[in-house]
Order: sequence, then C-alpha cells, then structure tokens
Amino acid sequence: MSRRLQNLPYISLGLVAINVIVYIVCIFTERLYFYGGLSRVPIVQYGQYGRLFWSLFLHADVSHLFNNMIILFFLGSMLEKEVGHVAYGSIYFLSGLGGSLCSLYYKIVQHSNTMSIGASGAVFGLDGLLLAIVLLSPKSRGMIPPQRIAIVVILSLYDGFIRSNVDNAGHLGGFAVGFVAGLILCLIQIAKERKNSAR
Repeated sequence: MSRRLQNLPYISLGLVAINVIVYIVCIFTERLYFYGGLSRVPIVQYGQYGRLFWSLFLHADVSHLFNNMIILFFLGSMLEKEVGHVAYGSIYFLSGLGGSLCSLYYKIVQHSNTMSIGASGAVFGLDGLLLAIVLLSPKSRGMIPPQRIAIVVILSLYDGFIRSNVDNAGHLGGFAVGFVAGLILCLIQIAKERKNSAR
C-alpha cells in the first residue's frame, strides 16, 4: 500500500458513508429503527444484543446525522492518522459498545422503555481518545491543550443534560471507554519506544 493511501482516513470515510446510506434507507422505511434501536425489552427479554451495535448507525433526523458525522469526519480523520486504522476502528466500536451498555444499564435501572439511536457514544469516545493522546503521547504535546478538550467535553455533556431526548448515559460511557482505551494505547506506545531506545 502506498504512503498516500495509507494516510487516507478510509475508516472514518467508510463510517460516514455507511451512516449516510443507512439514514437514506430509513427515509423510505422505519423498519430499521424498529429492529435496530437500543431498547431495554428487546435486549434483556429477547436477547437481541445486535442492537448494541446497530443503533450506532441510526439517526433521528438530518440535524442529528450531520452533527455526529461532521465530528466523526474531522476529528476521526485526525485520530485515525495519529493512532492507525486498526486501533482507531477498534476504539470507535469499543466506545460505541461502551456507550450502548451504559445506556442499557441506565434504562434497566430506571425501567425505561425509551429507544436510543445515534453514533454519539462512539463520537464521544473519540473525544476521550483525543484527551488521552494529548495527556500522554509525547509527540502530541502542544497539539491541543488538554484544558480546551475538557471544556469542549463538559459543554457537550452540559448541552445534553439541559436538552430532552439526549442519551447522556451513552455519551458518558462512550467517553470513558475511549479515554481508557486511549490511555492503554499510549502506554503501550511509550513502553515500545523505551524498549527501542534501550537497545
């Protein structure tokens, strides 16, 4: 693979394309919402665990889709180049899963039958990943001040808490998983660099 293709953020581009295609399909049929939305009863009582992932590709309207995809494209492209395609894709889906699990747990505790959809949990995971990189990765220091990232995350969470129909449990879960995964990734990279420098 050429260096130019290697630097192409094809995971981010692919995720954006899939989300847009799924939304277009949903314009013509609501069956995807019925079978893919994150709900307590279908998962807990009927074991439809695929909803933990399928819900990441469903969006309520154009605004919901656009807000998530614009962050996914620009922030995702930067992070994909920083950590590599495989690590980036893995952390994206792990964050999405973490967000879905936290959302599901909250629904179980609250006995809520609401349905959650959207890539927000995974996108918040990218915020967590970015914060971990800025805090720990030596080559990324000075890229963005950690305080600025923290402010953006806090404002995003605050916006979710003051608005209705926002799955804040999913946002918090996704952010936490992305941050922890980013810390682990950075620590592995630091250990490798120290091992190589010691040779």
